[in-house]
Amino acid sequence: MRQELLSLPKGLAEEVSRNLVMVARLIDEDPEQSYAYARIALRLASRVAAVREAAGFAAYATQKYSEALAEFRAAKRMTGSVELWPVMADCERGLGRPERALAMAGEPEVQKLDKAGQVEMRLVAAGARRDMGELDAAIVTLQSPELASHSVQPWTPRLRYAYADALLAAGREDEAREWFAKTIEADKDGATDASDRLAELDGVEFVDAAAMDDADLDDEIDEEDDQDDAEVAAAERATDQAEYYDEDDDEYEPVPDSDSDVDVTDEIVVIEDEEDEEDDEDDEPRDERDEREDRDKA
Repeated sequence: MRQELLSLPKGLAEEVSRNLVMVARLIDEDPEQSYAYARIALRLASRVAAVREAAGFAAYATQKYSEALAEFRAAKRMTGSVELWPVMADCERGLGRPERALAMAGEPEVQKLDKAGQVEMRLVAAGARRDMGELDAAIVTLQSPELASHSVQPWTPRLRYAYADALLAAGREDEAREWFAKTIEADKDGATDASDRLAELDGVEFVDAAAMDDADLDDEIDEEDDQDDAEVAAAERATDQAEYYDEDDDEYEPVPDSDSDVDVTDEIVVIEDEEDEEDDEDDEPRDERDEREDRDKA
């Protein structure tokens, strides 16, 4: 790529290079943004094969298969390389033309591919067979020395996974389970979801611990709210009772609830102090008391 960019003026080469870096950086996590950078690079340097290839992969990642196929074809014409042949065939599948993908699998270009490219072409051909509803043919297509090999190569997890998936689709569950297990052995980086598929076959259900923690927390909050409501209600009842009765009063007796209309004031007995009665007995007119005192003095 660097050699190709040297054909551009220095400033332009740097600008194109920055956009291509962003294409590669974002293509997995943000394909749409990656595609936007690819379009900028393509506008700046459409005659550079590396730019056309990058634009093709960015379009492929966003499922713009017609555009991707056009860019891959342009890059192939510029370089004469066949390394893009498998992904070009997969674009045909994406466009709903699996028969064209199968035809490409039988072209002489396939023999020029390296081992990785040939395995990729086999995966595309098997996928095309499945698109056409030919499950048994897809399984046979994937059966190869690379599949049977015990050595682990970069393509091994994907090849084993595709084979297991095809077996499962054909209803051969026991064999599918075996090959999903073999996929897990080869897939050290977790590039596939073989472990989840195998667990699903074995009836294992995964529980989201974080979601459970959140649910438990919500339950605790609800319980605390219920307790708070109960305490508030009890406090309000106590307050209402305190407004009508003084429990420190020795004569306090709560009045029982009754459905009958009773005037409780009829039951109240007023008790006067003895001192007040004595004071009442001593009360007599002031004039009479003065006369009595004068007689006593005489």
